[in-house]
Amino acid sequence: MNNPNLQGGHILETSSNRKTSVRKATVSSYKSNRAGISFHSLNFLTGVFFMLLGQSGPLLGHPQCLDYGPPFQPPFHLEFCSAYETFGCCDQDKDNTIAAKYWEVMDYIDPQAHKLCGGYIKDILCQECSPYAAHLYDAENPQTPLRNLPGLCSDYCSEFHLYCRSAITLLTDDKHIQECCERNKTRFCNLLNIQDEDYCFPDVLKNTDLNRNLGSVVEDKKGCLQLCLKEVANGLRNPVLMAHANDNTHRMFVAEQVGIIWVFLPDGSRLEEPFLDIKNMVLTTPWLGDERGFLGMAFHPKYKDNGKFYIYYSYQDKKKVEKIRISELRVSTSDVNKADASTERSLLEIEEPAANHNGGQILFGLDGYMYLFTGDGGKAGDPFGKFGNAQNRSSLLGKVLRIDVDGRSSDGKPYRIPSDNPFASDPQALPEVYAYGVRNMWRCSVDRGDPLSRKGRGRIFCGDVGQNKYEEVDIIVKGGNYGWRAKEGFECYDIKLCQNSSLDDILPIFAYSHSVGKSVTGGYVYRGCESPNLNGLYIFGDFMNGRLMALQEDERANQWKKQDICIGSTKACAFPGMVSSYSKYIISFAEDEAAELYFMATSYPSAFAPHGSIYKVVDPARRAPPGKCKQKPIPVKTKSKRIPFIPWAKTVLELLKERLTTRPPKTAFNATEPPPNSSTPRSKKPASHKDPTKRKAAKAPRSGRKQQTTQTPKARGSKTKAQKARIPRVSKVTVTTSPPKKKGSRLTRAQKKQVPKLRSAAKEKFRRRQERGPA
Repeated sequence: MNNPNLQGGHILETSSNRKTSVRKATVSSYKSNRAGISFHSLNFLTGVFFMLLGQSGPLLGHPQCLDYGPPFQPPFHLEFCSAYETFGCCDQDKDNTIAAKYWEVMDYIDPQAHKLCGGYIKDILCQECSPYAAHLYDAENPQTPLRNLPGLCSDYCSEFHLYCRSAITLLTDDKHIQECCERNKTRFCNLLNIQDEDYCFPDVLKNTDLNRNLGSVVEDKKGCLQLCLKEVANGLRNPVLMAHANDNTHRMFVAEQVGIIWVFLPDGSRLEEPFLDIKNMVLTTPWLGDERGFLGMAFHPKYKDNGKFYIYYSYQDKKKVEKIRISELRVSTSDVNKADASTERSLLEIEEPAANHNGGQILFGLDGYMYLFTGDGGKAGDPFGKFGNAQNRSSLLGKVLRIDVDGRSSDGKPYRIPSDNPFASDPQALPEVYAYGVRNMWRCSVDRGDPLSRKGRGRIFCGDVGQNKYEEVDIIVKGGNYGWRAKEGFECYDIKLCQNSSLDDILPIFAYSHSVGKSVTGGYVYRGCESPNLNGLYIFGDFMNGRLMALQEDERANQWKKQDICIGSTKACAFPGMVSSYSKYIISFAEDEAAELYFMATSYPSAFAPHGSIYKVVDPARRAPPGKCKQKPIPVKTKSKRIPFIPWAKTVLELLKERLTTRPPKTAFNATEPPPNSSTPRSKKPASHKDPTKRKAAKAPRSGRKQQTTQTPKARGSKTKAQKARIPRVSKVTVTTSPPKKKGSRLTRAQKKQVPKLRSAAKEKFRRRQERGPA
């Protein structure tokens, strides 16, 4: 009874006379013929491949559906495969399709056998809804055939074959299975065996190690959140920001530090001609760590109607005095993907006493006013005046400013002062000041609020770069004093000034020491649709060591809990398009028009080096139901040539494939552990971060393919060539939830009325098949 053609639980057909139908293991072919995909020849690499996915450790599979995505919570109650209505791979439409298939099968079963076999047949068909469906159907690796019968545990398979073997021909049209297995239980159950017995049905349902935290953000043993990334752009020169115009086009505008803004379309392509090019006006250099350059951009809340947007950049006036300038511009009347540089109107210019600490953030609050974030003027310790610029409310440096760009002041300023600005009537303060005592806020964002309750909406979060010991994250409060230079983080910096009780300063929501990181990059509170687990997490990073972190609000304790984020685990991120590493120097964060989260990073922090990339953050544990997050961008006419996106970073699946044939390169790293602490060699940094102690000219980029850096100081090695073929899905998967009852599973009369046409068509198909006879 032993089958000599079985190896590792898969079929190895050796007969030269058998003609096997070979079909691609794709979702489309599976959906088009769910009952008719044949098993075909496999090779030994399959077993090796899954060993490389982590078979040496216990239970390393991860949830994955037949469409190669993470499972989800169905939006509505599942009438048929109700065991998976809390979490799985089926929405209501797919559940109805499976129910129709069930009744097609049951129509050909003796009514006396309905009660005996109905539960088994329902169990088998509903494994498409299992959160581990890809594992059960061998869909993780398209090098193997997509099976139409899921992997069954041996005892369960034996029972099914004993009582319901006549149903085998109704569940598959694979002639090989039909001919060999209806009478041969051993061979049938060997065919349905899967390599990893931890995941066979129904034993996987009882596996608490697999199902305990199913659907939650995965944490490793150290509590590090396991997230994944998708590379969406590369070849950029210190990308300092990415913004959208909120005009329903879903275009993204990406600014480089040198003074060029590029337009990226929803399909990922970039327009060949820039939206704006003012590099001849922007002051920056190739020095590593030069904080001057193009630093900020924001679209007017009514951009769709008035075409106005605003920029913040460093420049030199005719007397060679260094300043920052905030200007208004308009989009071209002849091309929506072009700015009209001739429309520039300067709103505000501030002289900079030093080259560093230029701030750079501009944004619009929910009140419609513009908020500007300036640095303290540079050097170290804010040495300007008796108490420094940041504590001096008659200086515009070291401040959060608020202005109304839609009006003009009576004194001739090209903007209006909002009447409720906290110091508008204070003769010892400038009316533009909204908050003060900040050192060098680098990247601030407005919280969109919870998608349902709107809680948190309108809060402004900022990362404020520290001096010698601490980095901090703040929420901006009207009229608030954030303590610099008296305090750095929660601690005193200037002891004498710190002891002045009249400060009444606002404390950070979180601060970390330089043993964790040395230059904070402010981020966003995630409010997107695609990764519902992340809702409410403030995600940010550190420029110097590439560490990604998250803050979770604990309202009862009135505090924020910090967790590290780890990227690129081969266990968690073996999905198509997910990358295993990212460039070390995290410059900025962004959200698109749908509130999905991204960050920008570079492997060589010079404003002239094209080593910057953009990454999208993805939760591999849970996604939104299919179709929920679909966007319908308004079409945009393009006059410029489109440049398609060509990935540089290697995906997790590519690295796994490489391990099958070659030893991993010594320069390649998986970012599965938190980045090294600051004891690692320090590298220089780009715009608006900490004080560079030395300035070096940027090295010329190496010839050939660009280099990408991971979270370690070492380079990642050569990039993947554009022509290199992407490999199919490869990760290991499993099953969940409480086991369905083994009862005959009839639907109600109302439910049955939904499928009469499908049943009639199935009967006709079956009749024709019987007339044709064996192939």
